[in-house]
Order: sequence, then C-alpha cells, then structure tokens
Amino acid sequence: MGRVEVYVVDDDEAVRKSLCWLIESADHAAIAYASAEALLEVFDPAEPCCLITDVRMPGMGGLDLLSEVLARSEAIPVVVITAHGDIGMAVEAMKNGAFDFVEKPFDDNTLLTVVERAIEESVRRHEVLARGDDLKASLGRLTPREVQVLDLIIEGLPNRAVASELKISEKTVEAHRAHIMEKMQAASFADLVARVVEGRLSQAD
Repeated sequence: MGRVEVYVVDDDEAVRKSLCWLIESADHAAIAYASAEALLEVFDPAEPCCLITDVRMPGMGGLDLLSEVLARSEAIPVVVITAHGDIGMAVEAMKNGAFDFVEKPFDDNTLLTVVERAIEESVRRHEVLARGDDLKASLGRLTPREVQVLDLIIEGLPNRAVASELKISEKTVEAHRAHIMEKMQAASFADLVARVVEGRLSQAD
C-alpha cells in the first residue's frame, strides 16, 4: 500500500497551501481542493484516505461534505476545521460522524497528531472492510449442503448428530467439514465460528 492521501478542502488558498505544506512535511501526500464540489467530482473512496475540511465555505459547507463523504464510504475519517465561533457546528459534526475537529488557529503539532490518527484509522477501516468482503466471498463459495452442515456444527452439534439430522453418513459430514474449513481458511473451530459470524454480519450490511 502506498502513501495514504490526505484531501484538504478549504476556500482560502493560503490555508490550503499551509495545510498541504504541513502535511507533506510529515511525508504524507496532500491534495488540495478549493471547494467541496471540486473534491466530490473526483472523490474515489476505494483506497484509504482521510479528509480535512473547513466548516464554513461558499456553496456546499463542511457539514454537508461530511454527510456526502460518509454516505459514499464510512471508511473515510473526516477532520473538521472550525473557527472559535463554530464550536456548536463542530459538536454537530462529531455527532454526524466526523473523526475529530481542530479549532483555528490550530497548532501544527496538534493538527499533525490528528492527521496521523486519521490515516491510521483509515487503513484500519479499509482492512476491516476488505476482510469482510473476503469472508462474504468465502461464505458464497459454500454449497447448500455445506451451509447446512456449517449451521449445525456452529450450533455445537457433533458430527454424529449432524449426520443424523441431515440423514447422511458421519464420513460425509467429516468431508463437508474439511471442505468448509478449507474454503473459510479457518485454522480452528473457534476461528471458523468467528469468521462465519463476521462474514454474515458483513452480508447483512
């Protein structure tokens, strides 16, 4: 994975340049946009990234941008920059899913600390999503009979009871169980249960 991009959205050119310089000085990739609309035209949430946006901007403001970004992907941490008089808006932003907020005039070290945390969180969220997608795909590769066997064994039924319930031989159950473990890439029964639970939760999202 390459460097995580940090999107900076602010209608003030001086602020944009200052933020980008600060972020790049810490060896992170920063890309600036003068408006929320300009960012949304090219925004691709498929890769880990984070967003820093001012609250008050002409056209679409920071809170509306926050809502739109999170509607596209909840894996994108959004940091809101607020002036002293906008603390109420900052609180609203946090309630609406913002990762954090930084008050103007901001301290460089404080902002960089927040950015570092946002980058780490973006990577973590994308890893969770990718794992969920992998587990959903693994569940999707199970045959209908394997799903029946799986449902019974994760209830705690021994192979003999599963065989009796499905009216198949115990050896057939053992074979299905081995195929299930292989398809789910599970290292143990406990790992299998955890993967099934996580995968089915991802299917329900």
